[in-house]
Amino acid sequence: MVRFVATAATNSVQMTHGYHQLASRLFGEATTKISETKAACNSYKLMLHYGLIEQASPGCYYLLPYAQRALKKLKRLINHEMHAVNAQEISVPCLTNAALWKKSGRWNTAGSELFTLKDRHDQSYCLGPTHEEAVTSLVGRQPLSPKKLPLRIYQISRKFRDEIHPKFGLLRGREFEMKDLYTFDLTKEKSEETYEEICSAYEKILSKLNVKYTKVAGDPGNIGGSLSHEYHIPADAGEDTLLTCDSCGHSLNKELLKSDTQSCQQPGCHGLLTESKGIEVAHSFLLGTKYSEVFNARVKHSSTTSILEMGCYGIGVTRLLAATLEHLSSDEEICWPRLIVPYQVIIIPQKEGYKHDVTMDLASQVYDRLNYPNEVVIDDRTHMSIGKRLIEAKRLGYPYAIILGKKALESPAVLEVVNVYDNATDYYSIDQLSEKLFDPKVTL
Repeated sequence: MVRFVATAATNSVQMTHGYHQLASRLFGEATTKISETKAACNSYKLMLHYGLIEQASPGCYYLLPYAQRALKKLKRLINHEMHAVNAQEISVPCLTNAALWKKSGRWNTAGSELFTLKDRHDQSYCLGPTHEEAVTSLVGRQPLSPKKLPLRIYQISRKFRDEIHPKFGLLRGREFEMKDLYTFDLTKEKSEETYEEICSAYEKILSKLNVKYTKVAGDPGNIGGSLSHEYHIPADAGEDTLLTCDSCGHSLNKELLKSDTQSCQQPGCHGLLTESKGIEVAHSFLLGTKYSEVFNARVKHSSTTSILEMGCYGIGVTRLLAATLEHLSSDEEICWPRLIVPYQVIIIPQKEGYKHDVTMDLASQVYDRLNYPNEVVIDDRTHMSIGKRLIEAKRLGYPYAIILGKKALESPAVLEVVNVYDNATDYYSIDQLSEKLFDPKVTL
């Protein structure tokens, strides 16, 4: 039995038996042959060709309905795991006063990738690529009560980076969605415990997406801190080179290696390092007091205060969405992680001239009988053959297709159910659908 997963709101159209989503009404569709779609990597090619995204300007993209539904489900998964570690969601302005970045020292070290601008009063701002300064300044407005610790606050919002050469679609853009979490603890030891807990939450997110990933020691870079890890999804399109020891399993980003040696640098280990390519989708940093001291983020005690210990943790949400497609899909067919697939089921009635009016009415009945109507699309483009519509459904990544062919005209109607991901076909009556195929429980 198949367990259905995360649902999302949808646009719909009125039909005889209620509101049903029709394929003909979905915005975004293939405009060229996939072989003619020019893109630097497979996920970008697939997303452009099948109408998931459209470029607005270099590094900036419209997310069309299929991609937007998947993104909402991905955010739902991330929110679920953040709430599980008692993180509280906030919203931070995208526009950050330059004074905060100058106070931390990053205004002059961030480089040309920082989007900067001035208002009519000649006040300088930046479009935030991250929000360590803004969040720590907020927390530092007054000392915290020890009862509020550990404090974990996060947001999922648009971030900006002035990439000199944006490429690979959502994998490296100038405007993107990111989840950034900031943690505040009483002591260094407590902050290390928080670090391990949040890293575990990240591993749960990637595991629930059912993708392979590698956790490697990373470079803290401009953000800083004493400890840093990156999470990579393996893909040839990855821009990072990862090194993994064939003996102890220790992994690191190649940029951390201080020499050209192929030997593991871990004490007592004589293993060899093997190279692989990865797409960085998440990063964790143990910051210490780098920002809390600058912005006076403190905890109050009976007669004094002390500086809070910090960590920050990011997930590139739109990058993660594209990276899963890069990792799972073939050259012509999109394969989604089941938790974020835009729609679970497509119903394909007969072509025009083959009693399609009867099977269209039956499609409406089937739609109404399914436990997740918001997860179902009726492919009403009956000028196309069943076979052609099924091929397209497979290429868009629908896990299930219900075919209303000749057997559907029998009494009682027999429905052909194609399990696309398992490459299997079963036959059910309408009454058997919910019992045999669809479990209404949503599992994250």
